[in-house]
Amino acid sequence: MLIRVLLTLEPAPLRRRFQRLLGQNDISFVRSSARSGRSGPPFPGADFDLLIASRSRLTEPPAEAVRSVRELPEQPEVVVVTDSEDAQERSSLLAAGCLAVVNHRVSDQTLKETLQTLVQRRQEQLEQGLRAERFDEKPSLRDFVSRSPAIQSFMQTAHRLTQSNSSLLILGETGVGKERLAQALHSEGPRAAAPFVPVNCGALPESLIESELFGHEEGAFTGASRARRGYFELAHKGTLFLDEIAETPLHLQVKLLRAIDTRTIQRVGGERPIPVDVRVMAATNRDLQAEVVARRFRSDLYYRLAVVTLSIPPLRQRREDIPELVETYIQRFRIHLRREVAGCAPEALEMLVAYDWPGNVRELINVIERAVLLCSGDRVEAHDLPEGITARAGLAALEDPFAPELATPAGWVDRPLRAVKEVLTASVERRYVTEVLRATGGRIGETAKRAGLNERALYALMKRHGLRKEDFKRKLGVERTSDSETPRPAS
Repeated sequence: MLIRVLLTLEPAPLRRRFQRLLGQNDISFVRSSARSGRSGPPFPGADFDLLIASRSRLTEPPAEAVRSVRELPEQPEVVVVTDSEDAQERSSLLAAGCLAVVNHRVSDQTLKETLQTLVQRRQEQLEQGLRAERFDEKPSLRDFVSRSPAIQSFMQTAHRLTQSNSSLLILGETGVGKERLAQALHSEGPRAAAPFVPVNCGALPESLIESELFGHEEGAFTGASRARRGYFELAHKGTLFLDEIAETPLHLQVKLLRAIDTRTIQRVGGERPIPVDVRVMAATNRDLQAEVVARRFRSDLYYRLAVVTLSIPPLRQRREDIPELVETYIQRFRIHLRREVAGCAPEALEMLVAYDWPGNVRELINVIERAVLLCSGDRVEAHDLPEGITARAGLAALEDPFAPELATPAGWVDRPLRAVKEVLTASVERRYVTEVLRATGGRIGETAKRAGLNERALYALMKRHGLRKEDFKRKLGVERTSDSETPRPAS
């Protein structure tokens, strides 16, 4: 999302410094020559999401100026830039709704990281607001009602977890709805009235992640001009959702484990422990057990998080749910986009059901939004779908490269060469990896060696084709906890 930033800084060299440090990516600088005031709207003629203003550019008293900006229809955030350390004034500005008070005497690197973090927060606020306008219903476990036996069994477990305070690990591919499930469990549990705080561990700079999670005291590091609460404190009495937990640096995993075990945190630069009452839910699309074996993730943290583990099946394993999902999102987008679309044509629905959905439900939502937007009639037709889906569906018969219709080129002539090559290559890849996994009993190391691949490349290939090593271990009737263990009969 493009963030509109209004810079009202003086002198001019300071304004140019901030422009340089902010950069141009995802930022649109807007102009206004007027100051905030009581006689009219603050900064007239400007339309902005974030105001970065020198203390001298605000009318007196500055707290009233901040409050007047925050009362604009867009409710923009305000960052005040100063060269002094007036604790009383800082307190009044923050109480009036100021996002931050920044001292411009810090180094360029510190100031750049601070500004990037503040802009990112505003961007996330706006994106969350858009999602709330778009789908304003509260997440519920009813959203996961399904005809699929896999989901029905999965949800039986999920319902038993709503009243629990135990840590929870949610596994699943990208786009299956891990955060939405966590929100649903939170909203139907005893902590529903308290905050649900989602944190994307992979999106936080390593230099800031400790401060973001645990907070910091004033003066803890350069640029820490005031004490700040972290996500653990913000989630007090509620739920902290740690997405992409596998991306957490090793040195921080120790502190995260201690926080979960002791229910206390210590701010960066702080000396006293702060008790917190937080239920921790974590999620990842990676194989955490493999990460533990590779020593990229601590085993003690893994076992602490995985008190209960929920694994959400990918959409391709529950195709019977696709028609209902398609209908649900068509009805939502027809309202949001104001389109007279009543449903989906049988041919288009057949293509949607046949598609493998590597991006899962998130990809399905995007495809339906696009189709409703492009639809020229009263229902979604095949030509309203992306080419990748129509080409793949048209080549469904090519799933087996040795199928009778491919015995001669007669089965290819009505299809584009690119599409035939794509499906044949994918089919050969899938068949090859399947056979080698079957031969090795799902042992990743041996499979990778036979295939001439490294393990990371093999995992990527398996993920692309929806293959899981556990499926091949079960087929051999053995049970292992790692590739290196000796097989033993399954009980």
